[in-house]
Amino acid sequence: MVPPITNDIENIVSSWQLAERAYLVKANIIREILKISQRPNTISFAGGLPAPELFPLEQIKAACGRVIDNHGAPALQYSLSLGIPLLRKWLAKRLSSEKLLISEEEILITSGSQQGLDVIGRVFLEKGAVVLCENPTYLGALQAFNAYQAEYVTVDMDDEGMITKQVEEKIKKYKPRIIYSVPNFQNPTGITLSENRRFELVELARKYNVPIIDDNPYGELRYEGKDVPSLKTIGGDIVIQLGTFSKIISPGLRIAWLTANKDIIGTFERLKQGTDLHTNTFAQYVVYEFVRTGALETHLRKLIVSYAERRNIMIEEMEKHFPEGVKFTRPEGGLFLWIELPEKLSATDLLSKAVDNGVAYVPGYPFFAQGGGHNTMRLNFSNANPEKIREGIKRLGKVFKKHI
Repeated sequence: MVPPITNDIENIVSSWQLAERAYLVKANIIREILKISQRPNTISFAGGLPAPELFPLEQIKAACGRVIDNHGAPALQYSLSLGIPLLRKWLAKRLSSEKLLISEEEILITSGSQQGLDVIGRVFLEKGAVVLCENPTYLGALQAFNAYQAEYVTVDMDDEGMITKQVEEKIKKYKPRIIYSVPNFQNPTGITLSENRRFELVELARKYNVPIIDDNPYGELRYEGKDVPSLKTIGGDIVIQLGTFSKIISPGLRIAWLTANKDIIGTFERLKQGTDLHTNTFAQYVVYEFVRTGALETHLRKLIVSYAERRNIMIEEMEKHFPEGVKFTRPEGGLFLWIELPEKLSATDLLSKAVDNGVAYVPGYPFFAQGGGHNTMRLNFSNANPEKIREGIKRLGKVFKKHI
């Protein structure tokens, strides 16, 4: 006899036995705030979104046509878990330098950098395994690693990034599985790890044989200052680097990569196979057809000019409208800057007041793996045009002045 169908779904689901990780991983606060910021007339500095009006629509449209014309049915077929060879070859050439030679066998194409973080978690982390990271650090990495019940040991930051003098003692005491860093225009602070500290960090990683995860989505978005060699360039095989086309072409394509020594890349490949078999074949070909024509270089120049203008305007407006006692970073590139309010204030408590005044941001506390940061917040300057930046910072300044 077939049991009767019940509409009491909530009671049914509540009795199911879920894995522990299902309860440990919390909703991403940024995604939740983005829902709030959809209110009419709200100016949002909350997301890490590239400017949609700058997407290279015509070039992508042309690239899609070339995919069908040049590659045909294989572009719609299953493909290698490592990624299509044409794109991996192009990336290997672009990432290689006189000091670092990378082969296509050392590159794994992923479904966004977030999948790269998840695969790294699958390979290195389990309950109680330690991740050494910056304080604050990228929220998406915490969300990925939390699924594997990692524990965190944090290293303080200053204007030169991670304070490497703290690293050796913490490696010896806590024996981390990985060192995680966003060294270029860090998300969330916008701070760049100095060249000297990069060499110091690599030296310590080699000394204690701890792999560094170099998460580098923003490295090509530099607006001023001297470029510095990547951790991967300095560290070679001790460094596993993540890169992505999300910030320099389009996040919707979900094409990113992981580069590591070929002795470990096969392990990453096997663990990725259990998630999606391979990254979207057609999107890989679209990216390849876009970049092989040189369109990426032209597009990057356009992005750098536009984002530099938006960053400059945001800083100018903050200097004009923010009251004394509010500190903020002045990033040389990337998409974000970081605000520190007087200790007595809570950025979380102020968020509802800011939204009521038509402006949204991300409170800083979720970026702190071990708690803290109640008086901090992250602002994104890439997704709002100059007019909205001026008005949004003016509104935010009014909120600050009212409570400071």
